[in-house]
Amino acid sequence: MKPSRLSPRDVLRVGAVGLRARRTRVVLSALGIAIGIATMVAVVGLSESSRADLMAQLDRLGTNLLTASAGEDLGGKPVKLPKTAVAMVERIGPVQHATATGEVDTRIRRSDVVPKERTAGVTTQAARTDLLSTLGGRVARGVWLNTANERLPVTVLGSVAAERIGVTRPGETIMMGDLRVVVVGILEPIELVPNLDRVALVGFPAAERHFGFDGHPTTVFERSTDASVEDVRAILARTISPGDGTGVRVSRPSDALAAKAATDKGLTTLMLGLGAVALLVGGVGVANTMVISVLERRQEIGLRRSLGATRGDIRIQFLTESLLLSALGGATGAVLGALATYGFARVQGWMAVVPPWSLAGGLAATLLIGVLAGLYPAVRASRLHPTVALNAT
Repeated sequence: MKPSRLSPRDVLRVGAVGLRARRTRVVLSALGIAIGIATMVAVVGLSESSRADLMAQLDRLGTNLLTASAGEDLGGKPVKLPKTAVAMVERIGPVQHATATGEVDTRIRRSDVVPKERTAGVTTQAARTDLLSTLGGRVARGVWLNTANERLPVTVLGSVAAERIGVTRPGETIMMGDLRVVVVGILEPIELVPNLDRVALVGFPAAERHFGFDGHPTTVFERSTDASVEDVRAILARTISPGDGTGVRVSRPSDALAAKAATDKGLTTLMLGLGAVALLVGGVGVANTMVISVLERRQEIGLRRSLGATRGDIRIQFLTESLLLSALGGATGAVLGALATYGFARVQGWMAVVPPWSLAGGLAATLLIGVLAGLYPAVRASRLHPTVALNAT
């Protein structure tokens, strides 16, 4: 086979001329490639942006929070955590903070004219004054429980609880059982312990004095150094309940966020599969365009062959056209995918992340598609005999 006598510059120019002559068809074929690449880049970018936001959230909240809650013993009977549970946990060396909440059996209503059975799905829990600092929570409006008010009939509402009851500002009153209680604060959402968003919190002394609370915590929260989390986790249940640790459930709330990140990764794989299908459809469109181009340009091929163009020249010409067509679609798709990622991430308040490998991989995939899609048409064009090609109608 004779080597091509066209320079790389001539090859690109000839390939570009072939595309400019069929602009509408080229745009439609490139659009198929662009959709596939844009889908793949956007899926990877949005997944990475979401995961980066989750990881930043984990870094902000901390992964060193453990919760120990009352469960059931081997006989299936409910277990009560000891009143000294917090003090016992604080004796563990690496533990930095420990606090607790306890379930209080009382119904909550907006006012005394509301039937007692209408509780709006809000429960009551007793809380220690150091709960908020341990969990990293913040008060949206009003104040938190303190040594001055923890014995009084006052409450702090979680964000969802305040919305369900209809309380918008501190100073309003609600009914806990038959007792009118003043709302002194409303919390911002607590991301690591979202169940507290649906709770009305009162001080431990007030819960015992006004609502018959027995003083036994139902959940203990502790924070330790990052390096010692697993060691503390291993002994936390036995520390709280030395006689039978099986009745104490220990968990790490941040595991839920980590699991969410893993779920997002699985979903990304699925979406990448859909993007690959779209890319394949675009490749078929390119191949179809190139085959039709060969059929329509047989006289041009015959003329070039009669003027001395080799089979290699013809193959390179049509292969170059296919590559340029795919590269056009790939570059357009990469730009559209990146723009979609930045736009959506901005709307969601995420940090936009478009991995360079996704852009490079997308462009590499388009060039591979271009080679595969243009190979058969290029070989077919090179095999046309000059006489047959010139006589084609």
